[in-house]
Amino acid sequence: MKRIIALASAALILCACSDREKDYDATGTFEATETTVYAEQSGALLSFDISEGDGIAQGQEVGLVDTTQLWLKIRQLAATRDVFQNQKPDVGKQIAATRQQLAKARTEQQRYQELVADGAAPAKMLDDATSQVQVLQRQLDAQVSTLHTQLSTLNSQQAATDVQVSQLQDQLRKCHVVAPVAGTVLEKYVERGEFVAVGKPLLKVADMDNLFLRAYVTSAQLQNIRLGQQARVFADYGNGHKKEYEGTVSWISSRAEFTPKTILTDDERADLVYAVKVTIRNDGYAKIGMYGEVRFI
Repeated sequence: MKRIIALASAALILCACSDREKDYDATGTFEATETTVYAEQSGALLSFDISEGDGIAQGQEVGLVDTTQLWLKIRQLAATRDVFQNQKPDVGKQIAATRQQLAKARTEQQRYQELVADGAAPAKMLDDATSQVQVLQRQLDAQVSTLHTQLSTLNSQQAATDVQVSQLQDQLRKCHVVAPVAGTVLEKYVERGEFVAVGKPLLKVADMDNLFLRAYVTSAQLQNIRLGQQARVFADYGNGHKKEYEGTVSWISSRAEFTPKTILTDDERADLVYAVKVTIRNDGYAKIGMYGEVRFI
């Protein structure tokens, strides 16, 4: 009889506990903003001295892909550019002789004009001198045009070479593996000495200083939640051990979705829920994937 009474008492206690109001509004898991760094050039990975768990700064160089072939191509293009530079004509010197002949022909033309005016020379001599001036002028114009065309072509070839050098320098810059964001190395996919191709993932970085709890709320709860709202977030370590953080609602989904099987909400009968993100400032204890609870203030 005593045993029956004890069992009944235990059942009543369990029922009372189940009916007690929850001390949280929603549950979820902690996530972080993760960034995967990919190789932007192909080649042997000459250096990659990082380990999982290392903290890296934004802009920090964490690896280097072999740059030998790119340097050789840049040197080759530099030599080609010098060839084009040396082939550029000196327009002034190349037309100097023709200019001198033209000047002399104009002097002769002027002299014959005076002789013909005085009746000391036949008009044919003036016509011949005028014709000579015209011929030399056309020759000079043709020379100038040809030289300018040649100069323009060489300038264009030189400019094209400069563009190629700039492209190679950009590829050279991309051989230096640089962290795009500050954070902690979560995963390292390659090791030093391996050959990497363009697009191959090298490492994954996460901002562990600013985590967020992704929780799901019902439409009834949603009407009382707004962006920037303060909240209490509890990291659940199991066995009743929790750590409290101050949080801020940083994102509210604009689209409803079916309740995930692993998420509990205040209304377990709700089929549709909305995801929210509550951001916290991590002190190093909260981890990605850890379960947590949130209570909106």
